[in-house]
Amino acid sequence: MAFRPLHDRVLVRRVEEVAKTKGGIIIPDTAKEKPQEGEIVAVGNGAIGDDNERIALEVKPGDRVLFAKWGGTEVTVDGEELIIMKESDIMGIVE
Repeated sequence: MAFRPLHDRVLVRRVEEVAKTKGGIIIPDTAKEKPQEGEIVAVGNGAIGDDNERIALEVKPGDRVLFAKWGGTEVTVDGEELIIMKESDIMGIVE
């Protein structure tokens, strides 16, 4: 199934972090926090401004981003758990 978010929303795949501390202790899944870093999978066409002109998004598919801890809504697309969120929930692009 192809999925394209509407307006200023983006679809993000979480990037998994290493599950081991510097000292070599393995952290179980139940104790780990969900990562706040992800990769943009799909983007909408942009929001409509007050002048009825479309405002393009600054992110594009493939960008790695940092997002708000509790931002977005978790969805399942083609059996994969992803997050759909507004572009304003994204704090920055990781370069």
